[in-house]
Amino acid sequence: MSSRLIGVGVGPGDPELVTVKGVNALRAAAIVVVPVMDTGERGRAEATVLHYVPAEKVVRVVFALNERTDRARREDAWDAAGERVAALLRAHDSVAFATIGDPNVYSTFTYLAQTVAALVPDTVVESVPGITAMQDLAARSGAVLTEGTEPLTLVPVTAGSAVLKEALAGPGTVVAYKFGRQAAEVADALRETGRLGDAVWGTALGLDGESVRPAADLDGGPLPYLSTLIAPPRRDGGRGGKL
Repeated sequence: MSSRLIGVGVGPGDPELVTVKGVNALRAAAIVVVPVMDTGERGRAEATVLHYVPAEKVVRVVFALNERTDRARREDAWDAAGERVAALLRAHDSVAFATIGDPNVYSTFTYLAQTVAALVPDTVVESVPGITAMQDLAARSGAVLTEGTEPLTLVPVTAGSAVLKEALAGPGTVVAYKFGRQAAEVADALRETGRLGDAVWGTALGLDGESVRPAADLDGGPLPYLSTLIAPPRRDGGRGGKL
């Protein structure tokens, strides 16, 4: 029988935002893997999972998630993590991997699945969708992500501020992920493109220390890495015309 690797999206951090299907997948799996940084602290995925499954079922696997400069060290950590999960799959019929947000949106799971598939070729890979940070921020702030025929552009600011500026100069709503370390550049880009007034940002959504604020409050100081921005387009206020 082939083993199953299931990527389960557990949302941005609020344990109440895990779907029923996600909870069932976590509980049905023989083992639940959670990613941890090599510094060892508990991450959002682990904290969320522990609301639904016993600690003895959870396996912490180290990923060099905070490594940005030493590629060799990062690759070594990935190889070790892949081998660890592959070993678990050889010993169990199903392993769930808990990831914040959605497993198919900028997730560690996609890289892990590729690595494990090469190590254990008969593994069946599945995923359970999760609530994303942009959805949670929209709900908490009252920002509307899209109306009518508006496009929605999602940009990881780790790709560079030029990518964000290009998106902001276009139509529709722009969502920026992981912008905390470049908050000053993001604020400048919003001002240059006339998007500052209606934009909102948030961090630690659903957790202690949650902050949801207008982008106009950005003062250039550093923010948590996992900060999210929503910059809606200017709308004419009409109802139903673009449906």
